[in-house]
Amino acid sequence: MDILVSTGWLADNLARVAVIDASKHLPAAGRNARAEFAAGHIPGARFLDLASLQDDSSPVPAAVPRGAQFAQRLAALGVESGCPVVLYDDSALRSAARAWFLFRLFGCAEVAILNGGLAKWRAEGRALETGEANHAPCPIGAPRDPDAARLRTRAQVLASLVDPREQIVDARDADRFTGAAQDIVHGLPGGHIPGARHLHYRDLLNDDGTFRPRDDLRAAFDAAGVDLDRPVTASCGSGVTAAVVLFALALLGKEDAALYDGSWSEWAADPDLPRETGAPA
Repeated sequence: MDILVSTGWLADNLARVAVIDASKHLPAAGRNARAEFAAGHIPGARFLDLASLQDDSSPVPAAVPRGAQFAQRLAALGVESGCPVVLYDDSALRSAARAWFLFRLFGCAEVAILNGGLAKWRAEGRALETGEANHAPCPIGAPRDPDAARLRTRAQVLASLVDPREQIVDARDADRFTGAAQDIVHGLPGGHIPGARHLHYRDLLNDDGTFRPRDDLRAAFDAAGVDLDRPVTASCGSGVTAAVVLFALALLGKEDAALYDGSWSEWAADPDLPRETGAPA
């Protein structure tokens, strides 16, 4: 199984994979991911409730979950260890990428994203189910520690600002990145981490929400001034759309990439940390 699968592939393989709806929406969208799942989902799918899959005991906003949390959630969904997983969403945030990142963070190797998500599945007239998911829970697997190489802390990002090898890629829209607009989602001023490159996550996608071809992805990173031969740390508002950048890098075979867990919601909230406005240098 590739890390990006087509709707046709999934239709042919529904019986051998665990399909999981990883939709998450911004509050301003006025959408309820659980209610939308009940109204129509891919047959046999489970609902991840991605919005609640975070470590609320951490001082980091919207921190990745603890290993025990992740293991418990999979057990509650009836997803046994080693089961191939296909993730999808019906979100403007392309939130399946955040879920993909979490699965990889906790060592789940065979996990993929449905290219185009539920919108493409529905547009092709494929079957949908309604109602709540009906999967028996399974035993809780042994919790795993997160892969430290895939995460960056505030202190690590601060230290990286003087390391010429490191690159930060910011996935937010241009206005929030430059400071032309406030970050109303998190109630913070606009701007960016000093030296960050800007690559809006939507520039990695086609109009129908599918990922652009690999050559186009490579060109997008090149146009943003990102050197694919150097390590990358992805950031955004709170660690969701940055995962779209990380997934695109994985499609290009790049593994030395990490998520700044706190992202702008942590960085901009600390008045002692440096900030820049304007276009990337």
